[in-house]
Amino acid sequence: MQSAAGDCRGRELILNAALSALPETASDTPTASGFAVAGLDLSRADIAASVSHDIEAVETVWRALSANGIESPGQSYDFIRLWIRDRRIAPADQRFVVGTLDGQPVALLPLHRKTVRGVPVFTWFPGAHAGCYAPVADIQKLAALGPAGRAALWQAMIGQLSGADLVYLRSIPIEVDGEAGLFDELGSTLTVETLYRSQYSSWEECDKLQRSKSRRKHDRQQGDRLAAMGEVGFEEIRNGGDMRQAIETMFVQRAARFKVMGVRDPFVHDRLTDFYHAMAAQGSGVDVRLHVLRLNDAIVAVRYNVVHNDRMFCLISSMSDDPAIQNGSPGKQCLLRVMQTVFDQGMRVFDMGSGFTDEKRHWCNVQTPLRQHYIGLNARGTQIVGLHQTFQKARASIKANKQLKSAVRNIQALVYRLSGRKTAETPEKSD
Repeated sequence: MQSAAGDCRGRELILNAALSALPETASDTPTASGFAVAGLDLSRADIAASVSHDIEAVETVWRALSANGIESPGQSYDFIRLWIRDRRIAPADQRFVVGTLDGQPVALLPLHRKTVRGVPVFTWFPGAHAGCYAPVADIQKLAALGPAGRAALWQAMIGQLSGADLVYLRSIPIEVDGEAGLFDELGSTLTVETLYRSQYSSWEECDKLQRSKSRRKHDRQQGDRLAAMGEVGFEEIRNGGDMRQAIETMFVQRAARFKVMGVRDPFVHDRLTDFYHAMAAQGSGVDVRLHVLRLNDAIVAVRYNVVHNDRMFCLISSMSDDPAIQNGSPGKQCLLRVMQTVFDQGMRVFDMGSGFTDEKRHWCNVQTPLRQHYIGLNARGTQIVGLHQTFQKARASIKANKQLKSAVRNIQALVYRLSGRKTAETPEKSD
């Protein structure tokens, strides 16, 4: 790792640059204030950064920073290690930037340099395969730095990057563990999505707060319809268990759903099925919990989850495309059984990802806005940031308007038919 402590610009220049940039950081929200800064003298604080191209070189720091919890599987050392191996990402395109205060690690940015439409960009490794992302950080130390200290930290860390036009950090929550605004100073921002989570102390609390009498009746009726078709079974399978059939069935069910929607299957198209099998293997380092619903021993619904401490993240869900079976709502019945078990297993948070769906409306009591963060590293990158933000705003407006959304989908379908394509190419969510 190459230390930034001896950089000829000096710590004072970094601090002055960060302080002068504070009023212009967030593009759609004011800079957060009110964090405790007592006892932190920025003129004497040793804020520095270093960068590595080797994930193993930052393993100790990464595991220490994530020990108390993560907001996303994308902050998991083992998840990203497996991703890099599966995607065969060259060391030259890996960046692991560590920011320190007085020699102690405070934050880590794991970044992938990729080329998007001819533009070299630093971004998160996994793309849209998790609901949100964020720097891996010691939340208490980050909060204690205050806005000016955090601006200096991010400035030092971003100063370690070269070889791309911009930094694009998608889907960062505006609040982490009750602390709001910890990433406000990390470039310019744009709010475009919402993250949905269930957070309860027990199933009883969840049931009481989220299910009305009519909702319980409706769930019971769906369960009766499914039970009338045969024997219903539900199980949780963990790493090393007999997961292969369930995972393969899940991908087949997802493929059928993508075909109905008229979009490409990202798991097959991007050759990602092996990655999810690798995570589920014994000794992968990633705690995978597969929830499977069976009807007469046939798999009719699956949920693929990753667990870290007291949080569970749902990455993929699927259900049978058989119309007769769908009459019993196997997907909803599977989720009902999941909700009945996970909180009594010690889970505190169940993350269902971004984007509104019926199941999130029924079960999620926490909604957290997600923001895209942008940093132009040169003149061209700054121009591209402005263009992408304009595109994102227009896209968000279209998604919020049912008529416009329907019209755009119809136009896309027509274009694909005229071009002779069988399916639409779906961009990554929130890009």
